Amino acid sequence: MTDRKRYWLMKSEPDAFSIDDLRKVGVEPWNGVRNYQARNFMRDGMQVGDGVLFYHSNCAVPGISGIAKVASKAYPDETQFDPKSHYHDPKATREEPRWMLVDVAFERKLKRVIPLEEIKQHADVLGEGFALTSKGSRLSVMPVTAAQWKLLLSLE
Repeated sequence: MTDRKRYWLMKSEPDAFSIDDLRKVGVEPWNGVRNYQARNFMRDGMQVGDGVLFYHSNCAVPGISGIAKVASKAYPDETQFDPKSHYHDPKATREEPRWMLVDVAFERKLKRVIPLEEIKQHADVLGEGFALTSKGSRLSVMPVTAAQWKLLLSLE
């Protein structure tokens, strides 16, 4: 039997939700994703137990700050139905939800943040298709190969 575990990188702004917040709550719905490609990764690609690199973005030192795991299958993001939510989508219905999410569970905080600038120094090894170091990529959820996962965690 082959190892079917997949790996992902998920971005969050630490002032909105940080690795320390995830450590406190243990498991959290990864809500508010409003990019179809990122949604499709969660809906169609993620499996319970998959590894997640928790990435802090839009902060003084953006980088990988911890490890989590996918803790649920994809299900509708409730914020799309709430008119008071910043993530409300008036076109979404309970019969045909547009936005999905997965629950993410805390595994551990890294000994140090692996800064984006350091990750970029390994772009040649990570490969052209690595979305984090690709020009113009702003995805908040992206796949990571097993080799990329191993390399990135070796930088810790």
